[in-house]
Order: sequence, then C-alpha cells, then structure tokens
Amino acid sequence: MTQARVLTLVFASVVALWLLALNFGAVGAVALRAEGLTGLRASDWAAVRFTLLQALLSALLSVALAIPVARALARRRFIGRGLLITLMGAPFILPTLVAVLGLLAVFGRSGLVNDVLGLVGLGPVNIYGLHGVVLAHVFYNLPLAVRIILQGWAAIPSERMRLAVSLGFSPTDRLRHLEAPMLREVAPGAFLLVFLICLTSFAVALALGGGPRATTVELAIYQAFRFDFDMGRAAALALVQFGLCLGAGVLALRVALPSGLGGGLDRPLPRMDYRARAIWGDGVLIALAALFLLVPLALIVLRGAPHLVRLPAPVWQATMRSLWVALGATALTLSFALVLAHAILALPRFGAAALEWLGLAALAASPLVIGTGLFLILRPIADPRDMALAVTMLVNAGLALPFALRLILPALRDVAATQGRLATSLGLHGAARFRLVTLPRLRRPMGFAAGLTAALSMGDLGVILLFADAERATLPMQLYRLMQAYRQDDAAGAALLLLLASLALFWAFDKWGRSYATA
Repeated sequence: MTQARVLTLVFASVVALWLLALNFGAVGAVALRAEGLTGLRASDWAAVRFTLLQALLSALLSVALAIPVARALARRRFIGRGLLITLMGAPFILPTLVAVLGLLAVFGRSGLVNDVLGLVGLGPVNIYGLHGVVLAHVFYNLPLAVRIILQGWAAIPSERMRLAVSLGFSPTDRLRHLEAPMLREVAPGAFLLVFLICLTSFAVALALGGGPRATTVELAIYQAFRFDFDMGRAAALALVQFGLCLGAGVLALRVALPSGLGGGLDRPLPRMDYRARAIWGDGVLIALAALFLLVPLALIVLRGAPHLVRLPAPVWQATMRSLWVALGATALTLSFALVLAHAILALPRFGAAALEWLGLAALAASPLVIGTGLFLILRPIADPRDMALAVTMLVNAGLALPFALRLILPALRDVAATQGRLATSLGLHGAARFRLVTLPRLRRPMGFAAGLTAALSMGDLGVILLFADAERATLPMQLYRLMQAYRQDDAAGAALLLLLASLALFWAFDKWGRSYATA
C-alpha cells in the first residue's frame, strides 16, 4: 500500500469520526435528554401532523407543476432558453428569508396581488398559515423539480424518439409509451427529495407560519428551546424530527422504478411536429413559471436597491461573519468530500459502501436536530454562544457534504477508470497525480459543489438562532431581526445584500470550476 493511500485512509478515518460525532453523537445526546415521548403536548403532535401535511402538499404541488413545465421546456428551443433555465434555478440557492420577502412583495398585505385586488374592489388575501408555507415551498422547490424531471426527458434515448416519429406517433402516443415510463422512474425520487427538504424547512415556517395551527416540528423545537427553555421537550421533538427525516431519506435513496427505455447512442433528439395549440400552450406554461419565479426576485432588487448603501453598521458586520462561515464551511465540505471519495475508491466493496453511506447520512438529519444535540453536549463544557459561528460552520459543512460527495465521487470514478492506469504507469502518485491528473477533471463538479455549499451556508438560518446572540448574528439572523422590528427599508436592503452575496459566491465558485482546460 502506497504512502498516499495510507494517508488518505487516515484522513478518511478522521472525517468518519467527525461525521459519527456530528450526526449520531448529536442525535444520541438528544435521545438521552428526551426521556421518551411522554412529555410531548397535544400541540406538539399537532405540529407533527402539520409538518407532514405541508411537506406532502408542497411536494405534490411542486412535482405536479414541474411536469408540464419541464415537458414544455424539453419540447421547445428558443433564444435565451439556457439563460431562462439557469435563472429559474436561482430560487433553490436563494436564502430562504430572501425568498420569503420576495413572496411577501407579491402576495403580502401590501404586495402586488392585494394592490390589484383592491383596485377591482376585492378583499385582500392572507399569505400566512398553511397556504403561505406551501406557496413558499413550491416557489423554492419548483425549480429543483423542473431540473430533475427535465434531465429525465433529456435521458430518453433519441433512437426511441426517432422510432416514434417513423411510426407516426401522436403526442398522446409519445406521452403514453415514452414519457410516462420516464416519469414513473424520475417523479417519485423528485417527490421524495422535495418532501425531505420541506420536512426540514425552518425559516419558511418561522416567517409565514408560527401560529398554533401552522407550527412545524422544527419551529416547535426552536420555541421549546429559546422561549420555554424546556430542554427535555426540545430533545423529544428533535427525536421525532430525526425519525421523520430518516424515514423520508431512506425512501428517497431507495425509490426508483425502471423506465424500461434502455440506453442509446447519445444522438441529438429529432425535431418533433406539434400543433399550434400545443406550441402556444407550452409558451404560456413557460411564461407563467418564469413570472412566478422571477417577479419576486425582481421586486427584491427594486425595493432593496435604494436602501443598500444606507444599511446600518451591524448589517455589514453580520455580512462579514456570514462570509467567514460560508467560506469556512465550503473549504471543509470540499476537503471532506475529496478525502471520502478517494477513500471509497481505495477500500474494498463493503468498506466503501459503509463509508459512502456515512457520508450521505446527513440527509436524514436536520440543522435544528444537530444543533440541539450539540448545544446539549457543549453546555456543560463552555458557553455555547462563544462557539456559535464555529458550530454553525461545522454543521453547514456536514449538511452540504452529501451533495458534494454525490457530485465529486462519480467524477473521481471516471478519472480512475480512464486515467488511472496511465497515471500509474507514468509514476504519478500523491500530490503530483492529484494536481496534474485528478484536479483538472474534478474542477467542474468541485466548483458547482463549492458554489452550492457557499450559497446555502450564506443564507442559513437554523443553528445560528439556537446559539448566537445579537453580537454574533449572521446576515440572515440580522435580516430576521429587522423584519421582526418592522424596519422594512433596512430589511429590503439587507435582503438584497444577502441575495447578491449568495449569488456572487455561487457564481465565483461555479465559474472557477467551469473555466479550466483539461491537461
């Protein structure tokens, strides 16, 4: 065994221990403090039911709306299509509070919709409660579902489409024999992924729910933790949340029905002939989806720009803390993902599968569950507030690791399969092999993983609320404080600043990944 492989396995052991402590150590601390589920109140079980209901409705609506939009985008080619698909994906990396403010600008009490309703003599709509939470989750997850299902359409072998054209299939025939089998394979996974994301959504429920009938488990944990300081009840709720996420995570990893379409030769799809009515229908669907997703973003820019330069000093200080947390979490995530990916390739089959499963285990956890466990662990040792930023960075790195690992590991396997023997025959090992062979071919997935981690970490409002006080507030926490104080102008400027910082981090890292020349 080479020295490089030994070092890889040693570093992987350290990362594995950290993952065990972060995920299962925190959950263990929660389980020890929970003292069973008998201490839960009727309102807590109502929060469980609301959590499942809003996640179910959000996932159903997101996937149901994504299918026709993805089909329209798959069937149409027009100028700016690629840019539109990219912009439609922006809400997924958008900080949750920024998305909420954008929706409030459209559907809130003084939003565009209520202004129009007032002009025609109709009463206002109320965005708060179940329908507001579901609306925000659909706004946040519709782009993700569209991208997943759109990839399914792109994966249909062009040979099947050419055969359908030669046989004179109508659009209904193509839907029945080609598109429906693909949807049976792709849609369940998209549904469960959105369902899992909505289970762990905290900021949306905090801003748009919160009433007795619109409280999620995550919000109930926060309320028991911060307001009642009932650690036993908070731990019991965290245990329930872990069980819900674990069940959804296992289903999401296992569910996938075979389409039966087989493979192809990667030829471009043939041109399809559609009726004018179908063309107009696709255009209307694409336009409506674009308006729903992009108008709130445009209003954030328009309302926040005049107040951006006049933001108070605490907002800029919070911005620097958020940048430090985001960059630190990104560095940790990439380092851990690279170490784990190399170790997975070096280990035998059983060990590799166990290590990969451990790297993906954070899918079954939520930030507040881990944060509650870490607070219980750290409280007897030191003041948790002193470690607020470091703990937030570590938790964000752990939660982003599954996404980074799923992006980097397949690319590393391809490098090993296509370049491994040649590199070994040339005597390339260790750092030289990584620099000359591996890194150039991993930069694209690494850049995307880094951008995703940095953007999501920049907008995180979970763990930091459990640990930090006003002196250690990050930008999302400072934005929430401004919203609570009804300082709408400062909140609009802070939301735009958070949006720009998140998008800039994503763009910079993704551009670094895409701007390379393979050696």
